[in-house]
Amino acid sequence: MKRQPTCVCVNLRRLARATTQLYDQALAASGIKVTQYSLLCAIEREQPVAISALAAEVELDRTTLARNLAPLQRDGLIELSAVVTDKRVTEVTLTRQGRAAIARARPQWERAQQQVSQKIGAERVQMLRALAEELSRLE
Repeated sequence: MKRQPTCVCVNLRRLARATTQLYDQALAASGIKVTQYSLLCAIEREQPVAISALAAEVELDRTTLARNLAPLQRDGLIELSAVVTDKRVTEVTLTRQGRAAIARARPQWERAQQQVSQKIGAERVQMLRALAEELSRLE
């Protein structure tokens, strides 16, 4: 029998990998990954949104966010533009293709959500949300 690691970080990373794989498989037909889907949804909620504000919203540093935005821009799902009143600020908006990508992926994402929720139960889903919130405040 395989020994289970006791390190909290290792176990959280294992959980994240397994969950990401499940969602990526569910979203495969949409052409985007779950990380891209969640980023597109964050942009949709906030747009137009400054890159620094988006980074805070999705809890990523600006460099990592820029790396994650590059393929979305390349694929025509988002547009980056300088703010008219302050050229130092770059805003992100969804394109028509970006909105279509979200619409294509949403039913598959909802099925994955339902599958995970049914497997682990609503109480554990709430516990995961609370744990993520609590751990994000430890910084």
